[in-house]
Amino acid sequence: MTRRGRPGYDLESLLAVAVKLFNERGYEATSMEELSRKLGITKSAIYYHVASKDELLRLAVDRALNGLFAVADEAMTIEGPSIDRLEFLVRGSINVLVERLPFVTLLLRVRGNTKVERAALARRREFDQLVTELVKQAEAEGDVRPDIDPSVTARLLFGTVNSLIEWYRPRGGLGSAELADAVCAITFDGLRTR
Repeated sequence: MTRRGRPGYDLESLLAVAVKLFNERGYEATSMEELSRKLGITKSAIYYHVASKDELLRLAVDRALNGLFAVADEAMTIEGPSIDRLEFLVRGSINVLVERLPFVTLLLRVRGNTKVERAALARRREFDQLVTELVKQAEAEGDVRPDIDPSVTARLLFGTVNSLIEWYRPRGGLGSAELADAVCAITFDGLRTR
């Protein structure tokens, strides 16, 4: 895509700034006027790249969702016990969260107020169902505690993963592998049958 407007602002950099503003101010509270001021370009320069603010939101939440579903697809190809696929999915989801932190943060903050948000929530529910099915399979194979409802286990497991957006900061400290090790040690030791 040809760059227009102020040098350095292509769709990627525009999206990065938009996501930052959406996360700071909220999607609905952020106007295209504010975005153009923050970028130092005209609104028409923004509209060269996207048709609307909704399109920016869709691109942003899809960046997070597509990463998560790519990991889920890969997890389903792993041979062996379902508990191993579940752990792979958790580790991969943490990696997506770390690599795409602003996008995942935005995804986890959508509430369904727009058509784009409702579509994102529907895809999140689809992902949650996939996790629940993996938990059910692992339970049927005798690797996950049967005394907790699989949908509750799935929600608690990914509630832990999703909570990382509140405190994890990539600069210094834990990388995605160490973070995944910590989450898996805490969660899977409590999930596995004894």
